[in-house]
Amino acid sequence: MLRMDFRRGREGRNLTLRVMYLFAASMLMLAPSAHTRAAGLDHVVAATNSGIWASRYTQGLEYAAIGTEVAGALWFGGEGQPGRTFWQTIDSSIFSAATAQGMKWAFGRERPSQTSSPNEWFKGTRFQSFPSGEVTLQASFVTPFIVNYAERQPWIWALEILPAYDAVARVRQGAHWQTDVIAGWALGTGFGYLAAKKESPFFLTILPHTFMVGLHSSW
Repeated sequence: MLRMDFRRGREGRNLTLRVMYLFAASMLMLAPSAHTRAAGLDHVVAATNSGIWASRYTQGLEYAAIGTEVAGALWFGGEGQPGRTFWQTIDSSIFSAATAQGMKWAFGRERPSQTSSPNEWFKGTRFQSFPSGEVTLQASFVTPFIVNYAERQPWIWALEILPAYDAVARVRQGAHWQTDVIAGWALGTGFGYLAAKKESPFFLTILPHTFMVGLHSSW
């Protein structure tokens, strides 16, 4: 029995490493050097901030995702799968946001609103087009739910509409290039997958035990 548990643990670690390697490789492919083109994906679109593409909607979606994952985590606690999933979204959102911000500083890419060329990289920390932080957030928010529930409830895949809409909207707003939102989607999905595969969410384990119970138990 101990040998079997050890083998399962080793297989889980190997799977995590494979996912991390694949994710790192995808980031390298999506981050071309200053002397190469972004695989022909990036092009200027007519910027708009009206209708369904208005920034007030994408910002509202950002606040809604953060509010939902925090409220769900506090309400359900960490004793059941719904609560653990909400805590996993907090893990993936925080770690992916920190990584995205580090990448923004490292790559220093100019936004479409700042240049007409998609090849302006490494221009300094004030240029933060790559990757899209908002798309990263939406992908990191929905992925743990998809990983945990898609097998039993396939309709949960519909949540991918959130990062898809945000990706299109951010490009239409002139805030990001196409590879920016693709990278953000991959980044959030990668962290969301890793968080969902971790039985004990990181931030839940470092907080007092009262957060494990959840507010719903007091009502």
